[in-house]
Amino acid sequence: MSQNKTVATSASPREFIESIEHPTRRSDGLVLLDLFAEVSGFEPAMWGDSIVGFGRYHYRYKTGREGDFLATGFSPRKANQSIYIMPGYQDYSEIMGRLGKHKLGKSCLYVNKLADIDLDVLRELVAAGLRDLDKIWKVEAG
Repeated sequence: MSQNKTVATSASPREFIESIEHPTRRSDGLVLLDLFAEVSGFEPAMWGDSIVGFGRYHYRYKTGREGDFLATGFSPRKANQSIYIMPGYQDYSEIMGRLGKHKLGKSCLYVNKLADIDLDVLRELVAAGLRDLDKIWKVEAG
């Protein structure tokens, strides 16, 4: 059985964000660092080389595959900010309708810049995602 490629590391999330060359990605990343910490109540941790995660959960599928993964977080990618809400966005259409300009993946929200979205709505979305994830798998400090 394969292991997750993305695992928690000991790297500093703040140093990672401060090293980003693109000024908007860097400043937006610092805003997200504080926003996720405030909403989640968890300290940030690096997952892999480029994901800042908050909290973790242990999953076990019916297939027997199991592991640990970040509960929520973001990654300041070259093209956009990728924001991770682990239960996905399928149940959040009302919140998403108020968020602002974004694109969706299965459990990932893509935002070009934070100025394009309502940060209060993002806070609401992160809180809802954590709450709903905790109903499926226990969310813990990470």
